[in-house]
Amino acid sequence: MERVVWSTADVARTDAFGYWADVICDAFVHVSARPVTQESFQGRISHTTLDGVGISALSSNAQQVRRTKSQIARGHEDSVLANIQLTGRGTLEQDGRTAVLEPGTLAFVDSARPYTLDFADPFSQLVIRVPRSLMSQRCLSGATAVALRPSGPVRLVTDFFAGLDRLDVATAAQLLPHGIGLLDCAVGWAAGSAPTDAALTRERVLRFVNRHAREPSLDANAIAAGCGISRRTFYRSVESVTGLIRDQRVAFARQMLRSNPSCSLDVVARHCGFAGVAQFHRAFRTVTGMTPATYRSGTDRH
Repeated sequence: MERVVWSTADVARTDAFGYWADVICDAFVHVSARPVTQESFQGRISHTTLDGVGISALSSNAQQVRRTKSQIARGHEDSVLANIQLTGRGTLEQDGRTAVLEPGTLAFVDSARPYTLDFADPFSQLVIRVPRSLMSQRCLSGATAVALRPSGPVRLVTDFFAGLDRLDVATAAQLLPHGIGLLDCAVGWAAGSAPTDAALTRERVLRFVNRHAREPSLDANAIAAGCGISRRTFYRSVESVTGLIRDQRVAFARQMLRSNPSCSLDVVARHCGFAGVAQFHRAFRTVTGMTPATYRSGTDRH
């Protein structure tokens, strides 16, 4: 999918904030928003969706954003939002904690629980919206509304996504699985786990699975041996071996369905490491909520 740009410059000044309030719901999750000042509102989002992951570069005037229990109950979004502050300053409140967002900080938001964002002045962010099903660390307990400072490994994560946003869509899609692994590590750091050998081991495991997921024989023994770690260490680094391999194979299948829509599902299944179409169909629906055929028909329309 190509990048989409939404800008208040495209609508009448009197309609600017109403337009913006709709746009941020389309790009992220359903929220309510209001401007902070009476001055003419301006905002712009450059948005890309890669295999279900949304990457948005946002710049805006001051505003307040709320996600309420009723909006959560009405919607079906179940996402992790990683907010990388680029310019300006704001605050994020969730789960009884408040994070100060300053240039370079990284903070996580759980779409399944209420939160507020307040920006008193113009600001810009890079926001990565990841379906929870793609994250290995799906529980964000203790990780939300914590501003990770832009130093060391955190800077590696923020720089990676800033660079990813500047690439062409095809190249960005190839690198995306590595970015998801980095965010998994950063969630652990936000929850109070300093970057440790365990985090580095997990990233090594994710890189290995990314390279070898198309091999039908890939299993826990092969991954542990390939990473030079014991099975015990391996099982401490991931929550679900089956889910990890499945999710990566589905990611490959999504790329193939998008770039080669004429391929038969049998060819896609075997090329991506599945034993057959039936297994491919079950895995794809579990991860994406739709069948491969439905996904491909939607891709054809873009």
